[in-house]
Amino acid sequence: MNRPLDRLRLVALNIDGVLLNDTFSPVIGNFITSRGGVYDAETERRILSQSRRVAGGEMARAAGLDITGEEALEIYFAERARHVADHPVAPHPGAPELIERIRSLGVQVVCYGGLSKPHFDTHLGAWAHLFDGPGYVCTDSFRPGIKEIVTGVFDLGLDEVLFVDDVARVAEAAKTLGVPFIGHPSSFQGTFMKELEVRHIVDSLDAIDEELLRMLDAEAAAGTLWPAVSAN
Repeated sequence: MNRPLDRLRLVALNIDGVLLNDTFSPVIGNFITSRGGVYDAETERRILSQSRRVAGGEMARAAGLDITGEEALEIYFAERARHVADHPVAPHPGAPELIERIRSLGVQVVCYGGLSKPHFDTHLGAWAHLFDGPGYVCTDSFRPGIKEIVTGVFDLGLDEVLFVDDVARVAEAAKTLGVPFIGHPSSFQGTFMKELEVRHIVDSLDAIDEELLRMLDAEAAAGTLWPAVSAN
């Protein structure tokens, strides 16, 4: 094992968009635009990393459909099933290596996301032994779930857990709470993250190397993770 980190005790990895390829936003975009709606940055922001109830309602509104959020979700998941048939769910390149890299530094790893645990079991079940605590945390009922995972599930300090996510709404919550964060954005989310002054944005999991993890660890220990936090 390499020299352990000083401050970080846990890395929380988002499942869809980080460990797995994103099979959600492309379908959301098509759901809206195919019905004459506009799928832009603000629309995406209102939908991603929301509870299913909220996201369904926003999708219906953006698509101009006079249906409930639940009805919109039913249509959406049927369309996603057809999308996945042609574009299968698969781990991102470097995903298992990232998990092993984190663990080699003496840090625990957990996975989280908005879908129920069978989604994790189906696509990452072969790696379940590499995750700690419950292994997977479903955050649908407490989006985005940062504080709940840190203090509720693992009983750690807010600066002891690093989150890696593809959605800026999670970055915004991390900034508010002073939580370490790495962005792995797609679509419009990278622009939002830059507006939030996210310091560490990567385009591949290989970029989350030991050097970057130690840099986040040092920033957490020094209290310099976020400009607004360090200025206090």
